[in-house]
Formats: sequence, structure tokens, C-alpha cells
Amino acid sequence: MYKPDKERARLLWITLQDVWASLYGSKFPTAAAINGHAPAGGCLLATSCEYRVMLPKFSIGLNEPMLGIVQPIFCMFNFVNVLPRRLAERSLNQGKIFNTEEALQIGLVDDVANSKEEALTKCAEFIGSFDKINPSARSQSKLQFRAADLQQFEKERGKDLETFVSFINSPKMQEELGVYLENLGKKAAK
Repeated sequence: MYKPDKERARLLWITLQDVWASLYGSKFPTAAAINGHAPAGGCLLATSCEYRVMLPKFSIGLNEPMLGIVQPIFCMFNFVNVLPRRLAERSLNQGKIFNTEEALQIGLVDDVANSKEEALTKCAEFIGSFDKINPSARSQSKLQFRAADLQQFEKERGKDLETFVSFINSPKMQEELGVYLENLGKKAAK
């Protein structure tokens, strides 16, 4: 997103929109094993799933406001889908990042695992919990819960794309991203 080629930025955002819509609107049970830090896109993918298990000592959240970026509407759908509305709004407005314990406490993740293997096992168990449920009834129920979000997204998809491309190319945004990346570089060098 720093000094982007305009067409490449468009393609990046369209791809992100497509991935979100496919995952959020999947008729299959979905689970995320979070075995690393999951800010921004990682959080988006994890919260698109129905079940999330996370390893200790990592963080998750949508920190876009810390970078001067407004979260797209589909990020908001995810947070309102997994957190109480007031907490979702506050977290999104503050760009809050949660550690594993905080994420579990507020319901941003469903469980904690001590290893990647254990996380994958818990995800498989969650998905397996639907073995005796009629797949058609299950998928239709899931999609009924998510249908309004998906419809609103499709209605606003083009506007979301144009907002992102315009915003990411603004001189102020580029300056802020440059400072952020410079600070990350200094942090990594320590």
C-alpha cells in the first residue's frame, strides 16, 4: 500500500474483497487456527470464520485507525458478528489490538491452543461437530445469518474499492505509511 501502482492497488483490494466474500459466504463450516500475530488482514480472515483458536502470546485486531485508515464495511460486519456491538464499535474506532487472553475473554477467539497441531485439531473437531447435521440445513442457516451483510457488501463494493484507491493514494496517507514503515524498520533493527 506504500507508493502503490494504482492498478495494482485496485487488484489487491478486489482480491481482498473476493477472498472475504468467499470465506464469509462459504456454505461450509469454517475455522481459523491463529498461530501468529493477526492484525488487519489476518484478523479479517480469522473473524470471517465461524470458529477461531489462537496460540498464546500473539495479538489480533483491526489496527487500521492507528495508520489513519478507515476499516472497510466488511471488516465491520465481521466484528459485529463476533463481538457485542458496543465493543465492536469501540475496538474498531480505537484500532484496538488484543492479546490472546483478552481476545478469548471478549469472544474474539473461541479457544486457545498450546501448539499449531493442537489448534488444527481443535479446528478439525469444530468442523467435525457438524457431521450429524444435515449439510443443506446447516449451510442455509449460516447464510441466512450472513445474507444481509453479503447483500450490503455487494451493493457498496464498487464504492468501497474507489474509496480505498483514492484514500491510499492521498499524499497524507502515503506520508503516514512512510513514517509507520520507517518506525517498523527501526523496531526490527533493535
